[in-house]
Amino acid sequence: MAATPPENISIEREEGDSKGRYVARLEGIEAEMTYSRAGQAMIIIDHTHVPDALRGRSVGQALVRRAVEDARAEGRSIVPLCPFAKAQIARHPEWQDVLKH
Repeated sequence: MAATPPENISIEREEGDSKGRYVARLEGIEAEMTYSRAGQAMIIIDHTHVPDALRGRSVGQALVRRAVEDARAEGRSIVPLCPFAKAQIARHPEWQDVLKH
C-alpha cells in the first residue's frame, strides 16, 4: 500500500506558453513533473523526478494527483508519456476521466 503524501507538502504549478511543471517542495527538497501543452485543451506529461530523499513518501503520486485535479478544473485532457505518471493514472481508475482518448 502506498504511503499517504505528507501533510506539509507544497505543490506549485509554473506554466509558460508551451511547457510547464509542477514542483513539490518538502523539507527544502524539490521534486518535479514536467509537461508540454498541446493547444488549450491537452497537456502531455513527459517527465517526473523525485530525489532519493523523498522516495517512498508518495510525493510523485501527489504531483500526478494535482495535474489530474487541475486538468478536471480547466477542462483539459492528459497524455501521460512519462512511465511513472502513466502507471499512477492506471492505478487510480478515478483519475482516468482526464485521459486523452
